[in-house]
Amino acid sequence: MHAPVLVLQDSMKRESGSKVRYAVIQAAKAVADVVRTTLGPRSMLKMLLDAQGGIVVTNDGNAILRELDLAHPAAKSMIELSRTQDQEVGDGTTSVIILAGEMLHVADAFIDKIHPTVICRAYTKALEDAISVLDKIAMPIDAQDRGIMLGLVKSCIGTKFTGQFGDLIADLAIDATTTVGVDVGQGLRDVDIKNYIKVEKVPGGQLEDSRVLKGVMINKDVVAPGKMRRKIVNPRIILLDCPLEYKKGENQTNAELLKEEDWSLLLKMEEEYIEELCMQILKFKPDLVITEKGLSDLACHYLSKHGVSAIRRLRKTDNNRIAKACGAVIVNRPDELQESDVGTGAGLFEVKKIGDEYFSFIVDCKDPKACTILLRGASKDLLNEVERNLQDAMSVARNIIKNPKLVPGGGATELTVSAALKQKSSSIEGIEKWPYEAAAIAFESIPRTLAQNCGVNVIRTMTALQGKHANGENAWIGIDGNTGSITDMKERKIWDAYNVKAQAFKTAIEAACMLLRIDDIVSGIKKKQAPGASGSSKPKIETEADADNEQILPD
Repeated sequence: MHAPVLVLQDSMKRESGSKVRYAVIQAAKAVADVVRTTLGPRSMLKMLLDAQGGIVVTNDGNAILRELDLAHPAAKSMIELSRTQDQEVGDGTTSVIILAGEMLHVADAFIDKIHPTVICRAYTKALEDAISVLDKIAMPIDAQDRGIMLGLVKSCIGTKFTGQFGDLIADLAIDATTTVGVDVGQGLRDVDIKNYIKVEKVPGGQLEDSRVLKGVMINKDVVAPGKMRRKIVNPRIILLDCPLEYKKGENQTNAELLKEEDWSLLLKMEEEYIEELCMQILKFKPDLVITEKGLSDLACHYLSKHGVSAIRRLRKTDNNRIAKACGAVIVNRPDELQESDVGTGAGLFEVKKIGDEYFSFIVDCKDPKACTILLRGASKDLLNEVERNLQDAMSVARNIIKNPKLVPGGGATELTVSAALKQKSSSIEGIEKWPYEAAAIAFESIPRTLAQNCGVNVIRTMTALQGKHANGENAWIGIDGNTGSITDMKERKIWDAYNVKAQAFKTAIEAACMLLRIDDIVSGIKKKQAPGASGSSKPKIETEADADNEQILPD
């Protein structure tokens, strides 16, 4: 008996060999060229149209590439690099794309002459040597020194749109990350930006009005504004994850009422149940009750009668932040409440009106492990860009707290690595020498792009920089992104976090190796048929009778 044979009707398109490698390299270069002009403080902005027709104006590499809709699979995998870089270290998203594109570009010359495996082996060796050079030139710092931290964060966001606002964004980022940092033992600190730092954007006012709150701000008002207090000093806070209303049946529930009194009895049972819930809460004398679920009118009545303010239907993430800020514990059932679950760390609860909306502030907390950054600004577009830059600044501050080491910015690190690899390439034997040397040249793409974006003479500037780094006189000589002059990065305080650079090198080279190993692109997407064309769109499955007449290829 023959097994049924699946015949794919022209649904597989196949390309292979060096043609594919050239196509992959071209696609990667195209992606790199999109973001090339956004590197450095004198970078250009991109205006993007998103899927909903909204406009995004940014020079953040990851934000730009996120909006691109590309057909080539290699281009799509390049976009993933900036996403990886953003998730891991939060900065260097443009650099990693430019570096990966250049690594593939320099490999173009060897594709037909050298096997891709050999090129990848040389690249991997170059990566190991580049990381060892980084370790040599890295400068350890004290993460507790606010002045150094401020200088580093400023130099990292100096290339962004908000660089023109000076210390403001850097101050906000350092205040927020030092607030939520927790010691995890062995002298290490962990900073959870995603869960415990919330950025609230409120259009209106000036950017200078932005600040870090020592606590939490939520876009909610109390349930009964007329009856409940909107300002409480040193509140006792209870956080709940259960509804303060009568439980509805899990599925369809039938109740048969024979007498009129049964109806009032049913209502009375509901009222008693809600009263019981409220009394279990009220015996702990809270000033503020916050629940993630619903809160009925009756529960609202009981709470307001005892002078307790209430907020309902809060997001889970906001509730977690409030718990971290005021020291409360989120409780699932009111009958399990204990005195230790009540949050007493907050100094003030207040409801304020900003613009057209009411916001609740739980602030002046004693030792908050969560905070909110309140951003004010002229328009939504401005606020969105400030938020993107702020996320990068907070990531840089977190990287320094985790691994307090600095490397020079302004392309100085890449030039030092390039010079060291060029020197070492002379000692490498065999065919690997050429791709290794090409990788060394590829590192120069970062300072070259910086020079291009400054508008200076690129060839003259690069020759001068290469001359200074060739004899290894000073690893901190780089290019000032504002003026295009060749200066000492230590004097100008243009630094980068060690984590950001190391991650960019690893991601770029490993991705280039992966893309170089591609020798086949197989597409299983079927071409659309012309209207009115006949033929089934599904693959045809043949039976054993048909298979006897077919010419079956050998295994």
